[in-house]
Amino acid sequence: MRKQKKQPVIKSSILCGIAILLALLVNQGEASAPRVLPQGKLPKDVRLGDLKDLNGYHPFKPPQSLEEWSTRAKALRRRVKVANGIWPEPTRTPLNAKIYGKVERPGFTVEKVQFESLPGNIVTGSLFRPTHIKGKIPAVLCPHGHWSNGRKYDAGVNRVRSLIVQGQERFESSGRNPQVARCAQLARMGCSTFLIDMIGYADNNQISYQVAHRYGTIRPEFETKENWGFFSPQAELRLQSIMGLQTWNCIRALDFLCALPEVDAKRIGITGCSGGGTQTILLGAVDPRPVVSFPQGMVSTSMQGGCTCENCSLLRIGHGNVELAGLFAPKPQGMTAANDWTKEMATKGFPELKQLYTLYGAADKVQSKDLLQFPHNYNYVTRALMYNLFNKYLKLGFAEPVVEGDFKRLTDEELTVWDAEHPAPKPTGDYERNTVKWMTEDAERQLAALTPTNKNSLATYREVVGWAVDVLIGRSLPEAKDLEREKIWKKDRETYLEFGDLLRNKKHGEEFPIVSLFPKKKWNKRVVIWVNDLGKSGIYNRHDNPRTDIIRLLEAGTSVITLDQLYTGEFLVDESKPLDKARVVKNPRQFAGYTYGYNHSLFAQRVHDVLTLIAFVKHDGHGPEQISLVGMGKGSSAIVAAARAQAGEVINRAVVDTQGFRFVNLTSFRDPNFLPGIVKYGDLPTLLAISAPSRLYIMGEKGKLPSIVSATYHAAGSDSHVISDDNAGGAAQFRAISWLLK
Repeated sequence: MRKQKKQPVIKSSILCGIAILLALLVNQGEASAPRVLPQGKLPKDVRLGDLKDLNGYHPFKPPQSLEEWSTRAKALRRRVKVANGIWPEPTRTPLNAKIYGKVERPGFTVEKVQFESLPGNIVTGSLFRPTHIKGKIPAVLCPHGHWSNGRKYDAGVNRVRSLIVQGQERFESSGRNPQVARCAQLARMGCSTFLIDMIGYADNNQISYQVAHRYGTIRPEFETKENWGFFSPQAELRLQSIMGLQTWNCIRALDFLCALPEVDAKRIGITGCSGGGTQTILLGAVDPRPVVSFPQGMVSTSMQGGCTCENCSLLRIGHGNVELAGLFAPKPQGMTAANDWTKEMATKGFPELKQLYTLYGAADKVQSKDLLQFPHNYNYVTRALMYNLFNKYLKLGFAEPVVEGDFKRLTDEELTVWDAEHPAPKPTGDYERNTVKWMTEDAERQLAALTPTNKNSLATYREVVGWAVDVLIGRSLPEAKDLEREKIWKKDRETYLEFGDLLRNKKHGEEFPIVSLFPKKKWNKRVVIWVNDLGKSGIYNRHDNPRTDIIRLLEAGTSVITLDQLYTGEFLVDESKPLDKARVVKNPRQFAGYTYGYNHSLFAQRVHDVLTLIAFVKHDGHGPEQISLVGMGKGSSAIVAAARAQAGEVINRAVVDTQGFRFVNLTSFRDPNFLPGIVKYGDLPTLLAISAPSRLYIMGEKGKLPSIVSATYHAAGSDSHVISDDNAGGAAQFRAISWLLK
């Protein structure tokens, strides 16, 4: 086994008097910075407006070419997988499936099913099969949605009679149980059909309905760093969500169906309504096996799904359900518009979806019918459209239109999975904790196995972890055409020039103040971008002069530029009071997914500002030859590490003073430094590791490089490019500036 080279570490030494003096100067007093905007005026930045929420407008801008869509679709699928906690996929453990309790009805049978989507997590449901099976037959997965009691929903006699009068249902029996009705009819048409319980519904009781679908208030006993449950900061930092668990349950349900001896795995359909429609959209986006889909009641540019089980962090930032449904193209897909949030589909959403299908030459394979006379539904009229679509594309061979038949209702006993031989598991808090613990340990094993040892394995590590970080941060360097600088003032400071400007990212409607210091003596073509937790005031001392380390850079001929990133400095009404809580949407339920499912985290937005500044410096007409990044402060060090990772080779050197910061120690999703998912992928060390082989100077880690950083730099053949200083504060900062000046 090849012995790794020892990483370079700068050992502590007795500093000379001047170094000590400089260190003291670096840390002296409160600082302030010259303003770019008049006092009391805030930047014109769209991010200061209302946050996006699930009830906003979520349009789909169709691509102009299949090449454009191919790139977008690849990135969007990755986003869906990352957001749902299935990038990489959890280990496919044995299903341990049990099928029992067969009930016969004319043309079909019904059996009780339970299997484990992951160890100890029991998925329940009803399996409908044709009475007479010849050869291989298609299969359909049916998630049910948010009807009371889910799979066992009973509309009742009075309600169903009203629906019959309105034309929504045809028969009393089937109309009372519309979830069962569609599965019974599909079985009579020749499909093995699985009606799967959502978490907390019917027989799926290991996590309660109240937790899975009505969570709204923090549960202190599930919030600890060592022993957490869903919806907690630790779960969000690892992208562990009810939505993700349901998505994985559906993927494993397809595994279950495809393993049935009679099933033709090349003829798989999926359909559900409401929350079941959301699951249908997501499953069609991430699993290639379904060949036809009918996501009813949720393909819309309006409300995107109001339940906690329909939302998770990162999922719909810049995207909506119409675009997510587009990931199923060009495979056949149908839906209807009703008198609910889908009512404008004919003019908002469906034309764009059809335009996408048209690019594939498959315009006839997507359909949306207006049934605005009906409220939110999966009624007889809607089901009939689905039967015809599935009949055609699953090659069932029935004459159209297919007419749904009635049947003798199934009793609660016939539908209930649990009986004396198969007792229901007892719902406990330990189950929830054990589930997220298994998810955590499984992800840690998989990611540990990706630790690179050579350039090939480094490429694989970057493909998996680097792509995940792309999703978490959500941006790379902007293009030059999207940038605009507005010169506000210029001051002559004897040995250097000081500029105050506004920098804009026009594409995203963002604007922030920057201050640049340019040496009067010959410029060495080097620029240092300095990032501080307090914004641009971080480069000034209490006398409103640049700090000593900044003066050192200027005297060496290096220019320095700094910024107020979002909600620092001039973004605050009172600059002396740093923001201590990130904003959230107006939804009163304390669920991170309602905010971070539609908006970048504040941390990510601050990284975006640094990326915009890097791009501005890169494209500056003066032609800098070396761009370095410096991050001083716990939040700023992580911001610089993330920006360095996203900026690629544009950054020549980076100095990061971590001060021991780790995202895992955050206790609230409203912390300004909160970044959903980052702990799953390795926390701050991963952001540093992705920098390999670029030059990196790390402080605050007590002289010991995190193992993943050592591994990536060694795999890249660049051990000497990363330095860990065993000190912190002014002494280490003095040495770091010296390193920058080499």
